[in-house]
Amino acid sequence: MQAIQNHTLTTSDSPFVSFIITYYNIPSDMLRQCLGSIAALQLSPEDHEILLIDDGSDQSPIEAIKDYLPQLTYIRQKHQGLSVARNLGIEASKGRYIQFVDGDDMLNPSVYEHCLGILRKEDPDIVLFQLTDKHETTVPEDYAHPVEGSEYMRHHNLRASACGYIFRKLTLVNLRFTPGILHEDEEFTPGLFLRAEKVISTEAKAYYYRKREHSITHGDEKDWVLRRLKDSRDVLYRLAERCDTLPMADREALQRRVDQLTMDYLYNIIRQTGDHQFLEQCIEDLTNHGLFPLPNRNYTKKYILFRKASATKMGRKWLCRIIHKRP
Repeated sequence: MQAIQNHTLTTSDSPFVSFIITYYNIPSDMLRQCLGSIAALQLSPEDHEILLIDDGSDQSPIEAIKDYLPQLTYIRQKHQGLSVARNLGIEASKGRYIQFVDGDDMLNPSVYEHCLGILRKEDPDIVLFQLTDKHETTVPEDYAHPVEGSEYMRHHNLRASACGYIFRKLTLVNLRFTPGILHEDEEFTPGLFLRAEKVISTEAKAYYYRKREHSITHGDEKDWVLRRLKDSRDVLYRLAERCDTLPMADREALQRRVDQLTMDYLYNIIRQTGDHQFLEQCIEDLTNHGLFPLPNRNYTKKYILFRKASATKMGRKWLCRIIHKRP
């Protein structure tokens, strides 16, 4: 059962941008700053909508943000996780473009205006920008030429965060987030880019990403570490299976992402557990799925070095000594 309270001023059925804010037990001051950063944009009420999706927080934030209520639609659902909350936001949104914002983050308004300007001028499927951990006001003078999403993926390491780009809603088709996992962005973002015909990237640091000590993403508890690793592995296997069903250009694009995620998965096993025996078990599993050894590709210097070091047991023991994050 979900409770919906519509307090929007929007009169148009098709606003330019839908800002989908996901919220779960976030400090009210952070949520207010998030809403304030959107309110600071030079967008008329008819040009945008704000959807606040409360994923069953212990306490509703309504009282703390009552002065913002006329500007947003508040939707509360039973606690089901970020994926379900975002999917609900997608279904409820009316905007031509969608921007996801986590409730404890915020936009850098003057820089984000640069991204909105690209949308208005170029009419792309996706504008990809930079995330930063601080307030930023520097606006780039230019941006990259448009490319197809698969071409971008063939030549760049994709940043998976779904908050790191604004995208056309129609590009989704039937794409949604997989419920119940912790690495939903890793699966969603490649699927979106493969659907995109026109992607523009900019160096604009438009999104202010704030790390919270007790957030799920950065928790160090052993059970959470193992769950994150398992979810990462399962996403990796699903993406690898999809490679075989794609046309050649798209297959090459997704294969690069699979190779990168395989490296990241092994790196995180080493860094977060330091358990050489567990690492060897995971490598055996990857080998059985045709994902190890890592392919000989010159993606990045980091990839090349890690591929060479991880290819032997002695190299993997060395990686465990230098990478493991000790308490």
